[in-house]
Amino acid sequence: MKTRVVRGGARGWVAAVALGVVAASLASPRAGVGSAADEDAELLKEAQGLFKPIAAAKPDASGGLVELGRKLFFDPRISADGTVSCSRCHLATLYSTDGLAKSRGANNKPLARNAPTLFNTADQFAQHWDGVFDSVEAQAKKALTGAGFGNPSFDAAMTKLKGIAGYPPLFARTFPGEADPVTPDNWAKAIGAFERTLVTPSRFDEYLGGKADALSADERKGLRTFIDTGCAECHEGAGLGGTGYRKFGVSSDYWLQTHSQEVDKGRFNLTKNPSDMYRFKVPQLRNAAMTPPYFHDGSVAALPEAVRVMAKVQLDTELSADEAKSIATFLGSLTGEVPEHYAKAPVLPPGSFDPGPAPK
Repeated sequence: MKTRVVRGGARGWVAAVALGVVAASLASPRAGVGSAADEDAELLKEAQGLFKPIAAAKPDASGGLVELGRKLFFDPRISADGTVSCSRCHLATLYSTDGLAKSRGANNKPLARNAPTLFNTADQFAQHWDGVFDSVEAQAKKALTGAGFGNPSFDAAMTKLKGIAGYPPLFARTFPGEADPVTPDNWAKAIGAFERTLVTPSRFDEYLGGKADALSADERKGLRTFIDTGCAECHEGAGLGGTGYRKFGVSSDYWLQTHSQEVDKGRFNLTKNPSDMYRFKVPQLRNAAMTPPYFHDGSVAALPEAVRVMAKVQLDTELSADEAKSIATFLGSLTGEVPEHYAKAPVLPPGSFDPGPAPK
């Protein structure tokens, strides 16, 4: 019988106690059944203390703001070359990711990091791998002039937007009383409002609500392994992550396990603070089974391998192939439905686009 010493002492078993449980089970078939039920109840109670359910999106009461944001999210004409929209890096068919190790922006320029899903992210404490943005609105605004959209200035981006005849009336109706409603801030408010509707409750939320059989026996086993291994020390809360920063590579250098081609220093690149070296925002695990490749550089293709890497470099724990697979099986229970208004792209206002001369 395998004995695991759990960080924090949540479920420490000594050999004598384990043998006693086995003996009691052999002596009484009913005792074995009761023990399994007790363990399931204990697991549910423990999970309810570590994680929180997410609520379904509320009905749209924005007066058109969400629908305007939805159109802008899918419109490529505001980018420098007319090919990039928010949806290019966040495809509904790939659970709001693009399936690339590192995304590509305007003029096919490689971007610095992997594009994380936008599902269930709006309420996180910060956005992006290094937390450079404090909200989805701040990220949406900066995207206009970042490498993704590639515009040289906000004015250039707004000129493109105003040049599409259908947008000025939509902005005027959505932001009444403003002399010039087509602004970068209003662009950001609209896209942020849309992104805040992208929540994906799953069977795990039913489980946390008390429906123990919402997870299969294999998924409950994986949840127990997830907790006992120590994963929940960082991946907690409603998103199972997204609540803080952690060094990637606590017990060993992460690139030795991920085989990353480049070593990304994380928040240090932003703050220049030595304490931020290799620190990243802890990614949420909602829909993780649907969003490979993994990590900031997309260096790992398979979820069980990503689980193994994390246990090794964060917790100095060697998981067996079965244990890593078991945790990955549990993570599959975090997959929710793609929101219908995201899965179907909207009809966009008609208008022409002239990208100008190609960059040299």
